[in-house]
Amino acid sequence: MRHGSTEPQRNLYRIGELARISGISPRTIDYYTGLGLLTPVKRSDGNYRLYDDETLDRIRRIEHLKAQKFSLEEIKDQFASLNRVTPNEQVSRKLADLQSHLSQLEREVKELEPVLEQLKPSQAKRLFRAISPQTAACIEALLLLLGKSNLM
Repeated sequence: MRHGSTEPQRNLYRIGELARISGISPRTIDYYTGLGLLTPVKRSDGNYRLYDDETLDRIRRIEHLKAQKFSLEEIKDQFASLNRVTPNEQVSRKLADLQSHLSQLEREVKELEPVLEQLKPSQAKRLFRAISPQTAACIEALLLLLGKSNLM
């Protein structure tokens, strides 16, 4: 559905259209809206909630983060912190991607902690020589953040 001339033209979708395009149910869209993860941009003359293309991007980010085992509360917190940083959606999207990658790395490092702690110093040195310097720096930074810097 295209809308008016008083603002820049953009696609606006009712819940059913948004559900069909995004591949999630109208009930899920209602749920996400109730949680504050999604916000309609306006209401139609018939009082239908209308969503835009940025909402589609946000749904994709939510589903991507859920697939990485983030809770809806964690996702909401991420969106809230990014909205405080900048209103620019592209920058927010990049920051959200980086934040999710860092969180995923942190989870993986936590899973590896017991294994890494059992390594002998010579084994740890060989392991860290075998991985790229950037990866080693990332792991070292995460370990420092976790208070486990004695492995490197």
